Amino acid sequence: MREIIFDTETTGFDPNSGDRIVEIGCIELVNRMPTGETFHQYVNPEREVPEGAARIHGLTAEFLADHPVFADVAEAFLAFVGESSLVAHNADFDRKFINWELENAGFAPIPATRMIDTLVIARSKFPGAQNSLDALCKRLGVDNSHRALHGALLDCELLSEVYLELSGGRQAGLDLVQENSGAGAGQNAGTKAKIRERRSFPPSQEERAAHADFLTKLKNPVWTR
Repeated sequence: MREIIFDTETTGFDPNSGDRIVEIGCIELVNRMPTGETFHQYVNPEREVPEGAARIHGLTAEFLADHPVFADVAEAFLAFVGESSLVAHNADFDRKFINWELENAGFAPIPATRMIDTLVIARSKFPGAQNSLDALCKRLGVDNSHRALHGALLDCELLSEVYLELSGGRQAGLDLVQENSGAGAGQNAGTKAKIRERRSFPPSQEERAAHADFLTKLKNPVWTR
């Protein structure tokens, strides 16, 4: 099962008001585990970056001016994600922006059915709690101490671990290495069953006498039937 952890950084909150994507990050998962394959791209928004947004992700218009516009990276992005599901935190936000950029560049939008929202999952698991990415990292034991600023690829790395924990966590045995390729069917490589000898603990004479005396005090005890 292939899924894509997906995140964007933007100039603001609403593409319909002129805000644009400035960074895209993607991490490939297969069977909920990262494969090491990533997609990362800074994007020239062709506009100024508000100071408030720059304080969040650290990206300025001067830095982004030397990077390609979205239309020039759209095909590479679509080729990487393919037909896989996209996992995002607050997925409606990222989908709104990526679809505005895709349609503006002449490509079909990504349907909502392909999105998996970890914010929705977190709210169902922890109702009433803070469920920001930072809060989930703290609650689920994911180290985010290196997250001084928001960054699309960094946030994807953190979200991949959060998503794994929200989906049930790491299963014991996933890191076992098969040591004996000749092991028979149904046997776990490198694992030997331990057989314990049968042990007997017969009652002592004193215990037998105490039990017999106890039975005389009962009416029709089951032990004498």
